[in-house]
Amino acid sequence: MSEATVDVADLRPADPEDRADEAPLREDIRLLGRVLGEVVREQAGEEVFDLVEEARVEAFRIRRSEVDRSGLAQMLAGLDVRTANHVIRAFSHFSLLANLAEDVHHERRRRFHRREGSPPQKGTLAASFELLDAADLDPAVVQRELDGALVVPVVTAHPTEVRRRTVSRVQREVAELIRTRESAPDEAQWSAHLWREVLTLWQTALLRLSRLRLEDEIDEALRYYDLSLFAVVPQINADLRAALHQRWPDADLLPTPMLRTGSWIGGDRDGNPFVTAAAVRRATTRAAETALSHHLGELVVLAEELSMSERLVRPTDELEALADAARDDSPFRADEPYRRALRGIYRRLAATALGVLGHVPGPLPDVELEPYAEPAELIADLDVVAASLRTHGAGALADDRLRRLRDAVEVFGFHLSGLDMRQNSSVHEEVLAELFAWAGVCEDYAALDETARRELLTGELRLRRPLVGPDAQLSELARGELDLLAAAAEQVRRLGPRAIPNYVISMCESVSDVLEVAVLLKEVGLVTIGDDGLPASPIMIAPLFETIGDLQGGGETLAAMLAEPVYRSMVDGRGGTQEVMLGYSDSNKDGGYLAANWALYRAELALVEVARTAGVELRLFHGRGGTVGRGGGPSYEAIRAQPPGSVAGQLRITEQGEVIAAKYAEPDLARRNLEALVAAVLESSLLSLEGLGDDAEEVYALFDDLAGRAEAAYRALVHDTPGFVEWFRAATPIRELAELNIGSRPPSRKAGDKITDLRAIPWVFSWSQARIMLPGWFGTGTALQSWIGEDPERLAHLQDLHARWPFFRTVLSNMGMVLAKTDLELAARYAELVPDEDLRHRVFDVITAEHERTVAVLLAITGDDHLLADNPSLARSIRNRFPYLEPLHHLQVEMLRRRREGDDDELVRRCIQLTINGVATALRNSG
Repeated sequence: MSEATVDVADLRPADPEDRADEAPLREDIRLLGRVLGEVVREQAGEEVFDLVEEARVEAFRIRRSEVDRSGLAQMLAGLDVRTANHVIRAFSHFSLLANLAEDVHHERRRRFHRREGSPPQKGTLAASFELLDAADLDPAVVQRELDGALVVPVVTAHPTEVRRRTVSRVQREVAELIRTRESAPDEAQWSAHLWREVLTLWQTALLRLSRLRLEDEIDEALRYYDLSLFAVVPQINADLRAALHQRWPDADLLPTPMLRTGSWIGGDRDGNPFVTAAAVRRATTRAAETALSHHLGELVVLAEELSMSERLVRPTDELEALADAARDDSPFRADEPYRRALRGIYRRLAATALGVLGHVPGPLPDVELEPYAEPAELIADLDVVAASLRTHGAGALADDRLRRLRDAVEVFGFHLSGLDMRQNSSVHEEVLAELFAWAGVCEDYAALDETARRELLTGELRLRRPLVGPDAQLSELARGELDLLAAAAEQVRRLGPRAIPNYVISMCESVSDVLEVAVLLKEVGLVTIGDDGLPASPIMIAPLFETIGDLQGGGETLAAMLAEPVYRSMVDGRGGTQEVMLGYSDSNKDGGYLAANWALYRAELALVEVARTAGVELRLFHGRGGTVGRGGGPSYEAIRAQPPGSVAGQLRITEQGEVIAAKYAEPDLARRNLEALVAAVLESSLLSLEGLGDDAEEVYALFDDLAGRAEAAYRALVHDTPGFVEWFRAATPIRELAELNIGSRPPSRKAGDKITDLRAIPWVFSWSQARIMLPGWFGTGTALQSWIGEDPERLAHLQDLHARWPFFRTVLSNMGMVLAKTDLELAARYAELVPDEDLRHRVFDVITAEHERTVAVLLAITGDDHLLADNPSLARSIRNRFPYLEPLHHLQVEMLRRRREGDDDELVRRCIQLTINGVATALRNSG
């Protein structure tokens, strides 16, 4: 069946609206819609309200297949721009409020299941430990696999987060009102409060007047620590340690926290000219300020809470010594040793903050004490307080706020999170060529072959002298790079090596690409040469393999890196761990969905074998985006679908764009998502999940074939079809997206009109806006259908693999999610924007045919009768939210047409941007 004839009703099980447990959700959506409608009527007038209501009713009739789309399109086509603006804002807010109701309903259902004692849900630590208990694991195996265990979500500032911070605040307030509706003491007051919040939402601009600055992105990401991460991350680590110790008390498990946090914001300068030395300083300093402010604030509260008197309890001698060292002479605290001790701890930490930040983010102490040299010293003092409390029956107090603070200091230290640096390998080459020429070492480094480059670079890494001095006359590019690295070195000295732990090399293709970074780090003192003439560094240099070709050659590149003695000494000096980053976005843009996913799987297999042979620990860093076309989808299933040996207790993973708010805006959301990461890493590390057994090599060969077929089909359209770029730029809002103020990073790495020049994020985002979602499925249908042919045994083989192989099951499940969000009837309206009629039909007919093939073969393999049979929650979500998308899409097409025909009214441009915002809100994982 063609997707063009598939209604949303076909994407869900029969009669889900009759389920009693969804009644509260339906009631919440109706209530919020009613209040918004009343606000629209009051603020925009009766005529606008009637139009919005008529469009809403028509959109739901379209969803139920009672009418086609032409009536709604005609209704909205002739609107004056001001009325259109009201309608767009109304439906954008409808979508946003439906999302809120959905999130609150998820919380409601989880609370219900906990109260009812339901079995733990998959993706929770409780469910994981049930699986581990059933496996009866050897303690030695557990200890080996979890040695050095590390899970790090890394926040990145990619431009797909469309919500303003002000709007997010109103959202949180409305969500809290919905949560407390049943317990509100005064219904009239509650209703009035809800009205005020929705009114505020209506009168608040959804769009920013100016593009986000990098410093705004830094601050925006840091606020999630106060919203959820300070509370949730230490608690998960504590729960994890307790569960492991209960099961394997004699094993030394997790001596350091397994779950930590990272960031790229302020360190990722690949194609972002705004990442400078000042940005590195700001990112790391603001992070440290956030951590120290939290710790100091908790100490103030603790000093209020721990009011025990020596007249009533006897503290330990160590606590008394800590209190005496505080130099607190207040007569009011003379018999309160805990308060005095905590004031002393506060004073020492304040002195630390003063040294690190230049100011104290909290009350300024009146007595100066010696600063803490490192977080371990603060932890030791907190442990003294806890141990003393336990001696006089106050262990419950030691396990409350004090324990949470101690765990937070252990996780976040004084630096908060590690800032990764990233730059493109071509920039390193250009800068180093200039440095070599200036120093008289090599006049034309770029002309050297790989062997000559390695020889030159390894020789340089045995010399202690720098290539250039501070007065060297360098280009703006070279000076900027060196200044930035010098700022990083300065921050490492101030905040410790955990502040900037990693350096990622984009488009890494060779050993020389890695050695070039080592030489540049040596210039600023982040690589030092030992007495043995070998280099050492606290910075992990991580190659990023991101195109299909680079992924296919990744194992060979890693083997050559580790075989180079100078580089291997750096790996051994960091405990024998080597990180490799895998790029999901560019590999997909390069070769399409199935080819990229399989190239990543194959690359991981090769990297695991290389690391095992070389005797190093491999840690993979997954550069996943929010949408399936960029590696998105449920994290728990994605991690469990990794090949054998590729997780091994360690994993870093990017969290990008709108996904950050969706996962970390509230503690309950953060707990659920972070638990899923940790649970999946535990299961992947300790259980055998692949399920292929002796058939693995045969299956791998089959998928080599399928991936080749899929890539050929994808490249034939995207890279080889004449006029395809012209079609893409006309049929999607890619040009208009560049004008939307949603991120500091430019949409392209460099000026040009090629797909390869375009960043993967706006590439995927634009396809989502047009409801084609091409990066999440195109080519897969041709590959699978052409291999199956008319052979029922081949179909049965793929059905068997789908049933027992998590990788294939996850690939198809995520693809099904994308196909459910695809709507080629709506996409056809966008295709009408292509002026060349022959080109319009030539490209869109290929897309439509491939879509039909892909839906048909997916359902044949899964055995399902609708696309979301394995995801009823998303089916419900689509049913609730997608009718509000209808008017937004029709008005987006209409405004795009007007703009491109020469209407330069500023309100037309704003309407386009509002529809982009509204569609992204409703789709939720659009970029």
